[in-house]
Amino acid sequence: MKKQKNKKKITGFSAVWIIIGCALVAFCFFYFVCGNPSNFDAKGNPIPGNIFGTLYQGGFVIPIVLTLLFTVFAISVERALAMNKAKGNGKLIEFIGNIKLTLKNGDLNEAHQLCDKQQGSVSNILNAALIRYEDVEKQNISNEAKAALVEKEIEDATSLELPALEQNLSIVAVISSLGTLMGLLGTVLGMIRSFSAMGQEGAPDSTALAIGISEALLNTACGIATGALAIISYNYFAGKVQNITNYVNEIGFTLGQLFTKKDLKA
Repeated sequence: MKKQKNKKKITGFSAVWIIIGCALVAFCFFYFVCGNPSNFDAKGNPIPGNIFGTLYQGGFVIPIVLTLLFTVFAISVERALAMNKAKGNGKLIEFIGNIKLTLKNGDLNEAHQLCDKQQGSVSNILNAALIRYEDVEKQNISNEAKAALVEKEIEDATSLELPALEQNLSIVAVISSLGTLMGLLGTVLGMIRSFSAMGQEGAPDSTALAIGISEALLNTACGIATGALAIISYNYFAGKVQNITNYVNEIGFTLGQLFTKKDLKA
C-alpha cells in the first residue's frame, strides 16, 4: 500500500480572536475618531456634513454594531484566503476534468502526480481515495464491496477537510440576524429619547429630539447594512463549500464507475 504524503490541513483563524480584534478596532474608532472634539461645534453638535460626528450620535449601540460589521469583513477576507488555499494551484474545474480523464485511462500514477501538483483540500481527499483504491484492488472481495470501501474512505477524508472549510461561517450566520437585532435595539433607544424630549413640559427640547431621531436612524442603517452583508457573505462562501463537496462527489462517482466497468467486463 502506498503511503500518503503528509498534507497541510487547511486551517483558519479562531473566530474568538477575530471578534476581540474587531471589537477593539470598533470601540477605538467610535470613541477616538468619531468622538473627536474636532467633529463637533461649540455646542457639542456634529458639524454639518461630518459623518464621524453624526455617527457618534448613534449612541453606545453603534460600536457594538460596528464590531459585528468589522467581524463580517474580517471573516470574509479570512474565508476567501482559506478557500483559495483549499482550491489549490490552478483552476479546480480543470483539475477535476484532468483527473476524470486520467482515471478513465486507468493511469493512477498520473492521478497522484496531478494531486501532488494541485494541492488543496480536494486533492487531499482524492489522494486518500486513490491510495484506498489501490489497496482494495489487492483484496479478494467483490467489486461492489471495493467500491463501498473507497466511498467510505472519501467520506472519512471529506469529514476531516470540510470542518476547516466551514470554519467561522456559523459566526457569520449568527451575525446576519444579530446585526439587524442590535440595530433595532439602537433604533428603539433612539425613539425613546425622542419621545422623552417631546414629553417634556413646555416646548420640546429640539436638540434632544434631533439626537434621538439621528440615533434611531443611524442604528437602523448600520444594523441593516451589517445583516445584509452577513447574509451575502454566508451564502457566497457556503456556495463555495458546496461546490467543493460536489467536486468530491463527482470524483467518488468516477472511481465507483471503474469497478462497475470491471463487473461489466467480467
